[in-house]
Amino acid sequence: MSQELTPADKAKFICAKRAMDYVKPGMRLGLGTGSTAAWLVRLIGEEVRNNGLDIIAVATSAQTANLAAECGITVRTMDEVKWLDLTIDGADEFDPELNLIKGGGAALLQEKIVATASDQVVIIADASKDVKILGQFPLPVEVVKFGWETTKGLIEEVLSNLEVMSQKVTVRMAGDTNLITDEGHYILDLHLGSISKPRELSLVLNQIPGVVETGLFLDIADAVVIGHLDGRVEVRDINIGTVEFEQIDVVEQDNMFLDI
Repeated sequence: MSQELTPADKAKFICAKRAMDYVKPGMRLGLGTGSTAAWLVRLIGEEVRNNGLDIIAVATSAQTANLAAECGITVRTMDEVKWLDLTIDGADEFDPELNLIKGGGAALLQEKIVATASDQVVIIADASKDVKILGQFPLPVEVVKFGWETTKGLIEEVLSNLEVMSQKVTVRMAGDTNLITDEGHYILDLHLGSISKPRELSLVLNQIPGVVETGLFLDIADAVVIGHLDGRVEVRDINIGTVEFEQIDVVEQDNMFLDI
């Protein structure tokens, strides 16, 4: 028997479990990256193995692709599938308009490509990611290696003219060296405190030479499934303007499954 979930892990698990309601047989499905998305991948694998769920998946990172393969899910490349019915992914922050900050797992470029090539995008997250204004979580910006310090300087110069609380920019590390993304780039983390004009910031950053993509996901998400520490799940659908609550219990069978 598995160890009991912490309240935080329970919140992540129950929103992933509720998001399974969106997954239908025959779908071309985008699989996100991160701790919350990993619960979803395992749940989908359970359905594939035990109930014959027939889907084709595109992963947003090598990490997710490896986990999906281990769980028995058929994984294809984005070029093979070309377009997706649904993508389910996590987020580091989301605001009332379902604008997101993503990239805490360093997969923001592939995540954005997959999400924008999907008919529907559902975000799964625990309630701590729900914010009024984006920016407490550092904003990841993926940059090419060549001249990255110059790119960093240009970003800092741009930030000095924008309405942000802080202008600190750091390169993300993996131990003693710069982290390298699946696409061979670096990640700069922008510690802004508050982003009052995310669209303006996104536009300005993407015009800087050397910037590949930002972790601002604007007007991409259709719904968010929020897991609360008390076992409640909240579903907000921005397209139809609904908010629904339900209680999801984690039974012993679920706990045993999480040890996979």
